[in-house]
Amino acid sequence: MSDDEDTDGVAGDGSESGGSAGEGADAADHDTGDAGGTRPDAENADEGDPDEDADDADVTTDERVAELEAELADREERIAELEERLDDREDRIADLEDRLKRKQADFQNYKKRAERKREDLKERATEDLVERLLDVRDNLRRGLEADHEDVASLRDGVEMTLREFDRVLEEENVSEIAPDPGDEIDPSRHEVMMRVDADVPEDTVADLYAPGYQMADRVIRPAQVTVSTGPTEGEAGEAGDDGEETASDGGDPEATAEEGSVEEST
Repeated sequence: MSDDEDTDGVAGDGSESGGSAGEGADAADHDTGDAGGTRPDAENADEGDPDEDADDADVTTDERVAELEAELADREERIAELEERLDDREDRIADLEDRLKRKQADFQNYKKRAERKREDLKERATEDLVERLLDVRDNLRRGLEADHEDVASLRDGVEMTLREFDRVLEEENVSEIAPDPGDEIDPSRHEVMMRVDADVPEDTVADLYAPGYQMADRVIRPAQVTVSTGPTEGEAGEAGDDGEETASDGGDPEATAEEGSVEEST
């Protein structure tokens, strides 16, 4: 029995060994199968799913189209805003041009009215002056028609008429320009007629030929004058001699008194 048991034990061990070998072969086959099966999966992963790729492309295209449409809408809105602002500017420009034309027309009308008013004032002022001068003319005419016994009465009448005429000029703010000999020449108020020798400094008024007149600060007619070229040498010498004689005569009062007494006795 012991021998059979030993044989059975050996056989059992062989069976176990065989079972282990079979299990190792199955495991190897399984690993080989896994390795062989992994290669197609990797290829499928690399190739991808065509339907999924098409869907992704469609999504990307749709998003881009949406972005472009949104940008286009923004630009159209901006264009509409700019067009509205342009219309407002054009309306503003048209309004300003219209107002400018009206202002120009109003200014031209104002200039015409001012010119007419100035002419009316000038005519009325002239009429008023002529009306007052008519009184002077009437007085002159009456003076000529009246019988005068002597020249003195005629002179008195002329002087009275002249005073009346000067009063009219004074009321019009008209004054006479009448420089004295020796006054400086004023080109704006004096008109030089000629240059003459005179006993006044050179380039000064020698004599008044005709008086001038000015209204306020405006010269109506300049005074006509002659201008001195200075005294001649002979006149200067005579003036010096006269001065010396006067000085010599005034230096001896007793001689002068004696001459005076002799003349009185004679």
